[in-house]
Amino acid sequence: MVIPAHQIRASYTAETITVYQAYPPEITRPALAAGRFVPPFKRERMTWVKPSFLWMMYRCGWASKPGQEVVLAVELLRTGFEWALANACLSHFDRSLYPDRDAWTRRLAVSRVRVQWDPERSLRLEPLPYRSLQLGLSGEAVDRYVDEWTVGLTDVTGTARTIADRVRRGADDEATALLPALRPYPLPPEIGAAIGASPQSETTS
Repeated sequence: MVIPAHQIRASYTAETITVYQAYPPEITRPALAAGRFVPPFKRERMTWVKPSFLWMMYRCGWASKPGQEVVLAVELLRTGFEWALANACLSHFDRSLYPDRDAWTRRLAVSRVRVQWDPERSLRLEPLPYRSLQLGLSGEAVDRYVDEWTVGLTDVTGTARTIADRVRRGADDEATALLPALRPYPLPPEIGAAIGASPQSETTS
């Protein structure tokens, strides 16, 4: 099966979608206790969420990089996730989405959400020929993320490190069996068009 070049793949239910973030214990411990992000999590900073588990593993080195030792699965309301996408701006100029660079710059200046399409990663964290979504939230979007959209937080660090151990031992089938099940996310067509998603992923449910 050919995977579209720009497609959101995620674990989701009828109402929620799971995204991943990695932080140090001093941020994750109080967040897990509260069931949402609380200080010392800083709302003033842009926070990036990733629907792809393997892209998160690439970014945090299987929960081994300093400041990214704990991986959280964040369950969000799909309505919030789609609000963020509908109000997003690509982090780079794309002439197929914006009439000119000035129009993109104006959009970038007012949008509190960024979209990046980065190469998806394999089980061994090598780049694949199709892309995965990263979503950057700032300002109002972070407040909504923390106060309205987050349904629950789960520490999946143990799973990440177990998978990494299987990969190191060459037990790829065992590692793959432990990965979260991702499937194409059914974007409303107007949102997919606005963020440059491939047409194959622009379906509704």
